[in-house]
Amino acid sequence: MANEVTLTAALRTNLLSLQRTQGLLDVTQNRLATGKRVNSALDDANAFFASQSLTFRANDLTRLLDGIGQGVQTLKAADQGITTITSFLEQLQATAQEALDQANASGGAPTDQVSLEASYDELIAQLDFVAADSGYRGTNLLDSGDLTVTFNEDASSTLTVSGVDFTTGGDLSISAADFTDAVTAQAALDEISAALTLVRAQARTFGTNLNIIQTREDFTESLVNVLKEGSDKLTLADNNEEGAKLLSLQTAQQLGITSLSLASQAQQSVLRLF
Repeated sequence: MANEVTLTAALRTNLLSLQRTQGLLDVTQNRLATGKRVNSALDDANAFFASQSLTFRANDLTRLLDGIGQGVQTLKAADQGITTITSFLEQLQATAQEALDQANASGGAPTDQVSLEASYDELIAQLDFVAADSGYRGTNLLDSGDLTVTFNEDASSTLTVSGVDFTTGGDLSISAADFTDAVTAQAALDEISAALTLVRAQARTFGTNLNIIQTREDFTESLVNVLKEGSDKLTLADNNEEGAKLLSLQTAQQLGITSLSLASQAQQSVLRLF
C-alpha cells in the first residue's frame, strides 16, 4: 500500500477552501455560458419542472398557431371567391336587365336575344369555375367543404365554419339563359337578386368567422409569449449578478492560492532545521 501524504491542518483548510471556490466558479461560469441559473432539476427541482410545464404548453400552442393560420388562409380564399362571384352575379344582373329592357321595348323577344343568352351562359360557367377554384389546401368553403379550427391543447375550444355550395346548380339556383320575353328576363333577374342576397349574407358570416379566428390567433401568440416569459423568469440567470460573482470568486481563488502558498512555506521552513 502506497504511503499516504499527510497534510497539515493549515494546508488542508486552504485546499478545501480552494475546492469550494472552484466549485462555485464552475457553477457561475455555467450560468453565464447558458444564461440560466437553473439548468437541471439538481439546481432547483421546483423551478425546473414548473418552467418545463410552461415551456411545453407554449410549444403546444405554437404548433396550434400553424393550424389557426391555415384556417385564416382558407377563409381568405373563400372571401376572395365570394368577391369574384359577386362581381359575376352583378354582370349577370346587368345582362338580364338589358334583356328585360329590350323585351319591353320590342314587346316580345329582345332584339339581341342570342348574344345576350350566350353572354349570360358564359358568365354562369365562369361563376361555377370560381366556386370550384376557391379552395385552400383541400378545403373549399364555397363547394360544400367545412373548416374546424382548434384553439387550445385539449381541443375543447374550437370553431367550425360550415361551407356552402355556391355553384349555380347549388345554393345559388340560377338557371341557364332564357330571354324569350320580358317574363323570362324578369325571372332571371329575380334569381340573380336572390343569389346576391344569399352571397352577401354569407360574406358577412365568413367575415365574422375570419375576425374570430384572427382574434384568437393574436390571443394565442400573446399567450405563448406570456408562457415563455414566465418560464424564463423561473430559470434565467441575472448576468450582471453572475458576472459580479465571477469576479469575486476569481479574487477569492487568487487569495486562496496565495494563502495555500504561505501555508506551504511555513511547512518548508522546518527543513532549515536540518
